Amino acid sequence: MSSLVVLTLGMFSCEEYLDMPSYNSSDTETVFSNLETADMFVQGCYRSLVPTEMYYQLGAGETVMHSSEDGSTNNSKYNICNYFYDSQTPYTLTGIYSEMYSVIESTNIAISRLSAMEVSNKRNQLLAEAKAIRAFGYYNLIRIYGDVPAVWKPLEELDFNDENTLYPKRSPRDGIYDRIIADLQEAVVDIPWFSESGFPTYERITKQGAYALLSRIALYAGGYSLRWNLETNDPGSLMMARRSDNTRVRELYQIANDASESIISRNVNALVQAQGGKSGFEYLWYNFCQRNFSATNPEILWEVAQYGQNTNTKFGVYAHPGSRGGTFGSRKAMQFMLPTYYLSFNENDTRRDVSCTDYSIYFLDNGSGSTDTWVDVGTTYSCIMPGKFRISWCVEPESASARNLNVPLIRYSDVLLTYAETQNYLNAGPTQAAKDALKEVRERAGIGTMAIPSSQQEFDDAIVQERKWEFAGEFNLRTDLIRMNRLSSELAATKQAMKDLSDRKNDYANVPVYRLYKYKEDAQMYGDDFLTVDYIDLTDAGEIAMIQNVPTNTSDYAAFQTTLSNIVTAHGKPVASGDKWYPVNMFEAYTSTYNGNSRKAVGFKRGFNTLQIGAIIYTKPTGSAENGGTYPNWIEATDGSDGLYYGFEENKTELLPFAAKSAGHPMIDNPNLTQHPGYQ
Repeated sequence: MSSLVVLTLGMFSCEEYLDMPSYNSSDTETVFSNLETADMFVQGCYRSLVPTEMYYQLGAGETVMHSSEDGSTNNSKYNICNYFYDSQTPYTLTGIYSEMYSVIESTNIAISRLSAMEVSNKRNQLLAEAKAIRAFGYYNLIRIYGDVPAVWKPLEELDFNDENTLYPKRSPRDGIYDRIIADLQEAVVDIPWFSESGFPTYERITKQGAYALLSRIALYAGGYSLRWNLETNDPGSLMMARRSDNTRVRELYQIANDASESIISRNVNALVQAQGGKSGFEYLWYNFCQRNFSATNPEILWEVAQYGQNTNTKFGVYAHPGSRGGTFGSRKAMQFMLPTYYLSFNENDTRRDVSCTDYSIYFLDNGSGSTDTWVDVGTTYSCIMPGKFRISWCVEPESASARNLNVPLIRYSDVLLTYAETQNYLNAGPTQAAKDALKEVRERAGIGTMAIPSSQQEFDDAIVQERKWEFAGEFNLRTDLIRMNRLSSELAATKQAMKDLSDRKNDYANVPVYRLYKYKEDAQMYGDDFLTVDYIDLTDAGEIAMIQNVPTNTSDYAAFQTTLSNIVTAHGKPVASGDKWYPVNMFEAYTSTYNGNSRKAVGFKRGFNTLQIGAIIYTKPTGSAENGGTYPNWIEATDGSDGLYYGFEENKTELLPFAAKSAGHPMIDNPNLTQHPGYQ
């Protein structure tokens, strides 16, 4: 039977329903005999909205975050991050296809059965909710695969004499978009505002979430995507383009604009602001990890519940600073932040040290387990790691791979930046409302005085960059760049920027090579609000000369610490009794002799040259001079077989192929599917 058909439905969404038993399609008559059980069925439709493949494998490759899997650079996550995939390898993402059609089948059942129930406010709300969930499923499919099969009825209601029932063909994406946009326009009428819903959290979609989803999908529907002639499947017809109906494109931008404005004008939601000594951005993400919904509800408009033994995906397991032993156990980070992204932030931008961590948690001396000392150890430019979902901020997890982290889908800052973008497009330049929306996001970040462009193109450029600073690690940037027709140019610019950084030239000519990190022991407790290791970037030639030769004899360590303390004092920082600092060459590998000796001098013993991050990156330098005069292969290989985005082919790899390797893959199971013509 087609891989489209996945009928077993797990029931969950909000925490009180997380451990409910499963239902299947044969139970639906009983389930939809009353609104209480129908409600539980609709909540079950949320379950597969966050497949691990989507929020892990497609979360990188967007000029911000990158894969750092163990082993060689030839592994599935690393290759997908670098746009190197085809239909015959394990690198295709079959799971997203099957999981989204599981969602679509369950919502089709709900929509069909609810439509036959007696009309009431509750029934209308549930029907609208199911349509919104289905819309999100199709949105995910289209932005990954392009034109996909469109199925609008439950399998049991379809004609099994029709070959297209079990083996549906691709349907034009524009038609699917128009259908789900119309569904959402109807749904926002019947879905209540959060304040009227009775829901304690935004784990179920409310009117805010429905409007925000409508706005996002309308932007994608009116934006660019990789298209081809579905009738001929001619590779020569592949091109990045909007739909050909310009009038409809403008209508879609207007829909996105109006939906965003409906949320903004209500004046209920807002960006989380500074509190308790934390910046607003830090306060938001710390409380998100702590599941303090009362603190995050004003901003996070829709998040998918992840709590308990049966409902945790691996979301958040791979994007974190990494931890070795201790309270948090051993968990490797499998993604890292490009140093060009880390260095792109304005010095006043409070988002950098939240989205990026320049430390990892590792033991100091590898003693006898419980007596070890764990340290927040400073890293180099080749191992800056994700920080929004850091282990130490979380509540104690169910298990090492079940972290109790909800999945954030839409935030109020996305609404503001969408509104700024649509205002700019519809008015051939930024209106005052567009500028105000962008400024509101920047003010929370601490960069409200940054100049706002007045031309349409420059303002659009500013929105692209702002989205990167704001949404790193939230798994939409890759496809956002596609809908903006920016992917090819942004990848090329990032590749060149990384080469310039490696060569320390152009914009990166004066990036400091050496950094002094302050020794910091890790608290080893969940809920630790630690943000970043104190450091000093060294640019003075005399100071650099003093730290270039790290002693290797333990008898010389104390004198070296005195030298370092004098440098710290010269930079206006106090040095308390017991404070220790250690220098790092940021362009060398974490494992270089210099960096290793530096950590030994501050107390590291066995394991001093290891990090809990995939070894592809952190054992390599960033600088070309530190790599014998050539770029490290993770930046660019001399033979072109590796390096950033080495698999990207314009007008091909913006979309993934359907897998065709074996049974269980779409192209094998469905003879009516046509392959993305770039992979024929």
